[in-house]
Amino acid sequence: MSALDWLNGEAFSAFGQHVIWSDAIGNTIGLAALALGWRRSIWTWPAQFLSGVILVAAYASAHLSGGIGKQLLVIGVAVWGWRQWHRGRQQAQDGSIAVRFGTWRERVALLAGTALGTLAVGGLFTAVPELSWNPWPDAYIFVGTLAAMVAQARGLIEFWAAWLLVDVVGVPLAFSSGLAFSGLVYVIYLALVLWGMRDWWLRSRESVKPALEGAAA
Repeated sequence: MSALDWLNGEAFSAFGQHVIWSDAIGNTIGLAALALGWRRSIWTWPAQFLSGVILVAAYASAHLSGGIGKQLLVIGVAVWGWRQWHRGRQQAQDGSIAVRFGTWRERVALLAGTALGTLAVGGLFTAVPELSWNPWPDAYIFVGTLAAMVAQARGLIEFWAAWLLVDVVGVPLAFSSGLAFSGLVYVIYLALVLWGMRDWWLRSRESVKPALEGAAA
């Protein structure tokens, strides 16, 4: 048995759902990556990289090209995000990653890029049905994940909101695709996203206080 066959083999069954190893392992690592991101740990990026590599096998088993493309993007952006955060950590005096709200220009760029990207990828999946059996939700998750990771790499608090919007579609799509563990993890993601959004928002306020005090002096 090859490693790929083992990864796509059944790990366990629960409530009539069959969970495969790649789905379980990849998403467990993905949860750890999200928790590390909430803690602003640079190790979130290696964890996302490893999660993406393993989940390629899971989405391939479900014949979701958008999911496969999403994980390939995760792998690529994880390398870029590691470099961005490493550079930012070197510049910060306390060794932490600075977080902030995006400017209106950055927000509009993320929204417009996500909308146009979803239209383009969804159109491709619709024109070539072999690529995905559920083209528009698949395309939305594909592009939304890219937008979220780019925002995270730039230290934007809006990245949590982007993940929240991805989860809204990701939960039903995962369950309907037979990836039950992915669906369960998306639900847990929701709680972590709300917690992480609050934490980053509070930290952004703390970073603004010294600047305001310095200006007043």
